[in-house]
Amino acid sequence: MFEVHQRSVSEILAPEQLGPSFYTFSPEAYWAEPEESYWLTFSNWVLRQERIQGPRVQSLGAWADRTLSGSALALPNNESYLRLGFATESEYSDLAQFEPEARFRLDIPTAKRKLRIVIESESEELIPLEERQRDRQLTEPERTETETTGALRYLTRIGDAINLSADIGGRLRFPPDAFWRVTAGKGWQLDEDWAGSLQQRIYYFHQEGWGSRTWFGASRYVGDDWRFQSSSELEYVHSDEKFLAAQIFSVRKALDNRSTLVPRIGVLGESEPGWRTTSAFVDLTWRYRLHSDWLFGEVIPALTFPREESFKDRASVVLRVEMFFAGTIDRR
Repeated sequence: MFEVHQRSVSEILAPEQLGPSFYTFSPEAYWAEPEESYWLTFSNWVLRQERIQGPRVQSLGAWADRTLSGSALALPNNESYLRLGFATESEYSDLAQFEPEARFRLDIPTAKRKLRIVIESESEELIPLEERQRDRQLTEPERTETETTGALRYLTRIGDAINLSADIGGRLRFPPDAFWRVTAGKGWQLDEDWAGSLQQRIYYFHQEGWGSRTWFGASRYVGDDWRFQSSSELEYVHSDEKFLAAQIFSVRKALDNRSTLVPRIGVLGESEPGWRTTSAFVDLTWRYRLHSDWLFGEVIPALTFPREESFKDRASVVLRVEMFFAGTIDRR
């Protein structure tokens, strides 16, 4: 006769059973009383905001979904989010003050499965190519103001592999600026190691004119869990009558279950007055999950070599704390 003793979940997950590698502090500190500090007060305030604002963002998406679709129930997989953060940039030891950052998307599935209403805080088409590629290196005052946009999006597929979306909408201002855009994308496995993806977008803004973007990326694992990616982008801006190009190489690795390291090197160019390099950059992003899956910290040292400064190096370090509020609407 054998008697099997099955341990309870609470015993398996007890602090002393998880091992030192599970914690970012020593196991004996688990039971220590918290010390009063400004950081503790601030962190407790941040934790409360996620518990308060996360459900609010989810509820707003659900309410808009029910109201505009005419359905009594909200559809699942709502992609609404709110990103709030503070960032500061230091150039050659000149530390600026922390600047607030805010971005949002209200993603509203309608009663028709292929239709969505999308309201976003910014429009990628109106952001210069170089700024998009260096977005995480910049703080809010350095970014282009594109204004909030709202669009009706139609989703479909061509064949079994090409995803197609068509948007028609406008910039939410007075007077409004109407626009349309069409985006097609496809991903595939090139061979047993390489994966590739291609995206083509054509857009038109009533006041800014039209343009097009072609993006191609290829990635693979290169050893020790590092993921290498090469991305190439070509954009035509009709108002300037020139092409813009970018070539980025990066590797990514999850150091543990909290932190990720991403070194990058990039070169940007333009076709007028002739094909030439406009700038180059090198940066390193260390992203650390401070709490759960919604509070993150970033440290991004970077070197930029702009043509207008005769490719003289510009060094900077960005420090950022970012909160990501979102919710998933469960099927009822």
